[in-house]
Amino acid sequence: MSMSETNGRTHTYHAEATVLEGHLRLPLTQEIKSQAHAKLPDEGGYIAQRAENYRLEGVISFRSAYTQVAGNRDVKPGNGWATLTTTAIEGLNVLDVLTADRVVGQIITEHPLVGYVPSISFLGTRFENLRIAGHPVELNLDLDLFGAKPANDAPYTLDPAVVGRVSRQYDRIREHQDLPADLLERYNRLSSTLGSREAVKCSLVNHADGAYPGLSFGHVITIPDFGKITLAKLTLTHEDFKQETGIPEKTTVRLTMIDLQLGCAIAGGVPIGTGSTNGGTKP
Repeated sequence: MSMSETNGRTHTYHAEATVLEGHLRLPLTQEIKSQAHAKLPDEGGYIAQRAENYRLEGVISFRSAYTQVAGNRDVKPGNGWATLTTTAIEGLNVLDVLTADRVVGQIITEHPLVGYVPSISFLGTRFENLRIAGHPVELNLDLDLFGAKPANDAPYTLDPAVVGRVSRQYDRIREHQDLPADLLERYNRLSSTLGSREAVKCSLVNHADGAYPGLSFGHVITIPDFGKITLAKLTLTHEDFKQETGIPEKTTVRLTMIDLQLGCAIAGGVPIGTGSTNGGTKP
């Protein structure tokens, strides 16, 4: 099958999703193999993977999970090439501390017939009944963080509305009195580079509230005797800028719904629900 061609332009699809992977360092060193990994071929189409009744010792389990990736030419007149990336996990349990009925991460992009920068949507992304130590976690999500596609194929990273929303997100984190030194250093560094054209790192979660143990810093939650939870971690990267116009030919969107850094009797890093997309069009 050839890659999608329209108006003398060729679009190469890219989308990838996995529900779980990572590594443990304590009490034993163990790689966590990628579960329900799906990768879209360059020519698009549809790929889905499922995993059922997963259990890693008494550390992590889920009842069921699936990923799907899809890419096709949008049938509506004037629309371009659409790509979908989905991760969904049901019945998640981490050490009987972090639990959720359902976690869904979804990225929908559309690359235009003319130009390069895609529109981006996170429609469907959500946490259902997320709890920490049995306490509900109340989340303020902003699925419209990136807003409408910037005019004239401009990068999202230079869009004043995007920069403003992400800057406010950073400021809310940095104003916490109990902010750990590593997070203060990270968000001071991110604030200093915000507005550069290459990349922006942020979250679809503005803040997480609840009576659970530990401390909440925006989308980052630290829990004693458990570790650090980063929710809806989002990175947008622009590459291959045209020299004469500054328009990026390649845009990568990467979303991890729960990034776990376990730091107790069990130690290790476990990203849960990760999807990415970065298709491109030539010329």
